[in-house]
Amino acid sequence: MADGQDPNRYHWLERLLEMVPGTISWAVLIGPIWLSFSYPWLVAYFVLSFDFYWLCRALWFSTSVVVAFRRIRDVLAVDWLERCVSLGDRAARRRVLARRLAQLGNRAASGALGLTASSGIHAWRASSGERRRIRRELADLEAVDQLEGQLPAWEEYVHLALIPTYTEPLEKLRETVRALAATAWPRERRIVAIITRETDEGGIANVAVLREEFADQFADFIHILDPLEPGIVIGKSSAMAWGGRYLYRLLVRERGMDPSRILVTDLDADYRVHPQYFAYLTWVHLTDPRRDTQLYQPIPYLHNNLWESPLPARLFAAVLTQLQMWRSVLPEKLQSFGSYSTTLKLVHEVGYWATDAIPEDSRFYWKSYFTYGEKFRAVPLFIPIFGDAVRARGYWRSLAQQYTQTRRWAWGVTDIPFVVQNAIRHPEIPLASRIWRVVNLFGEHINWAIAPFVLTFGGTVPLLINPAFAETTLGQNLPLYASSMLSIALVSLFVLIWVERQIVPPRPAAWGRLRRITSGAQWIALPFVGVFFSNLPALDAQTRLLTGRYLEYRVTEKV
Repeated sequence: MADGQDPNRYHWLERLLEMVPGTISWAVLIGPIWLSFSYPWLVAYFVLSFDFYWLCRALWFSTSVVVAFRRIRDVLAVDWLERCVSLGDRAARRRVLARRLAQLGNRAASGALGLTASSGIHAWRASSGERRRIRRELADLEAVDQLEGQLPAWEEYVHLALIPTYTEPLEKLRETVRALAATAWPRERRIVAIITRETDEGGIANVAVLREEFADQFADFIHILDPLEPGIVIGKSSAMAWGGRYLYRLLVRERGMDPSRILVTDLDADYRVHPQYFAYLTWVHLTDPRRDTQLYQPIPYLHNNLWESPLPARLFAAVLTQLQMWRSVLPEKLQSFGSYSTTLKLVHEVGYWATDAIPEDSRFYWKSYFTYGEKFRAVPLFIPIFGDAVRARGYWRSLAQQYTQTRRWAWGVTDIPFVVQNAIRHPEIPLASRIWRVVNLFGEHINWAIAPFVLTFGGTVPLLINPAFAETTLGQNLPLYASSMLSIALVSLFVLIWVERQIVPPRPAAWGRLRRITSGAQWIALPFVGVFFSNLPALDAQTRLLTGRYLEYRVTEKV
């Protein structure tokens, strides 16, 4: 903005953009009721088109989830620290891999005789998977050789976990820090930093306990006190902004560390990293030609307390996990969510996290995009990071907390004015890129607010309101066509159920047969959960934004 220009000059545009998503969502929901009186055929074609779109999307979704599941399984079968070390002498690594490949071929040939059919199949699958991983690593080494410039040494990298906390109990924080201490990464190259408010006496005491227990497991154990600066929107984003500035001043300006060699992981207080997370992240970052302008997003498995959570929260967590798996296979759909990693250099160059927004992760993504343009993207990490499903004190309180958490996530609709205005202000970014991102952002939020309603009730609205239309050929066939498409979509649901059974932890041994059957049949409740814990919170957030009733940040209760 030019000097002397009124900063409120375009406030009207921002307010107009805030009203657009809610207006569209309510128009789509109310429009079919009004149109059913005079133009029921139009409503019928809209519903059938929407159902067909979601049938295609469901098949696409389930296929992508299976692809993500296989990639995660392959990633977890690799020793990533060994791979990082091998980058120092790639020629020697190739020789080792060539010998392994030859040995596997000889072993498969000599072991084929004398094996039963079952054991032979298992042996073939194991050796086939190992050969596939070796060939993939050889291809990765070939790609690394094509990179321009000197490849940084893996030993140069420091991993910094930045954890904002407020009201989380000590035991939950302890498990988060314990997981960091158990990572396969040198102790002297990892740092943990925990942010608490200056007034949070309980949080300050918790950090003191954790420092006493775990300080010797890290190169540094940093406690950051957030003073809650005037004018900020209190929440995780502003806490991360304070913590990021503090760490840059401490580590870069005072200690002289290289910010491009510090990988910062924005870690929610209830998230636990996989033991190989730092090593795998380092490999992906090192072999990325655009490593200085990338953000790295793991896949959240909300499984820490899965079997302790109420059934609706458990089902919501399962769907959210698979939604992130789907997005990871489609990088153009992937944004930062929950916990993610990038360099401290990028954090500094984009201006840290926003201090005037509630949706911390998505707003940081958009700030990064408009800083670097097409050079920036969210890179998927096919490795799980383990978080909590919603569980509060009591069943109904847990459901209320699930609703408010989803509404807070849906408040990411406030990104739309920010993105549209910045898309106008950054003509250096290709027009097609800006248009795609704006359209995709609108589409995702509108779909979030209307999809379960339209899929569940859309086919019955014109028939109930206009009995005469129900007697027509189209009216009689509308429920048949709609139900047929939704029935075909059940194939995708069965695939998702299978994937969920592969990745969730075992059910508690103390559970009886009834609870086990109920937990297995939980997917029957998907329409209910979709409407009440996804659809309604998103519509609530858009309606609040439409009417100017802005949301305040509320921490999700965790027990």
